[in-house]
Amino acid sequence: MKIQEIREMTPEQRTEALRAAQEEIMRLRFQQTTGELKDTSRMKFLRQDIARLKTVQRQQTLAGEKEGK
Repeated sequence: MKIQEIREMTPEQRTEALRAAQEEIMRLRFQQTTGELKDTSRMKFLRQDIARLKTVQRQQTLAGEKEGK
């Protein structure tokens, strides 16, 4: 997911995407533990997506607080 795509999402869409990514990474961790995981690089991309989502959420929160003052 690209940062521009994330910025264009509504806050609800970002929250849902974050929840979905966290669930998927949890499933991948279970697969890795049981030895079923084939594509280990997927975990790296999910962690990066989660970081991007959280960053944009925080930026939006700070921008809202700044405008509110």
